[in-house]
Amino acid sequence: MGTPQFIQTPAGERLVVLSEQDYAWLLEQVEDHRDIEAANEARARVDAGEETFPASVVEALLNGVAPVRVFREYRGLRAGELAEKAGISQGYLSEIESGKKSGSLGVLKRIAGALGVELSDLA
Repeated sequence: MGTPQFIQTPAGERLVVLSEQDYAWLLEQVEDHRDIEAANEARARVDAGEETFPASVVEALLNGVAPVRVFREYRGLRAGELAEKAGISQGYLSEIESGKKSGSLGVLKRIAGALGVELSDLA
């Protein structure tokens, strides 16, 4: 990093003049610092017991697979088992997983509870 120049405006404000290369380097340092902070925060949440999901779950969700199906399969449940735990028919669950029905808020809450995920994970 080169030596910065300091200038003072007519209003008395002190400014620092850097080369474009030095400015770009400083921006990279700030971005790296923010990335490290975000990683440390994520690690703290995991250490506190927050559940994480494997890349296959994330990829399935990003590829548009129904969240209820993704989390049901991740939990190793058959459709009938989840339907029973959530207190709904297997047919209704199938319609939710296929996108034919969205499911009421109450039903989605019960499904989320049965799967051990947040309601927002199913939205």
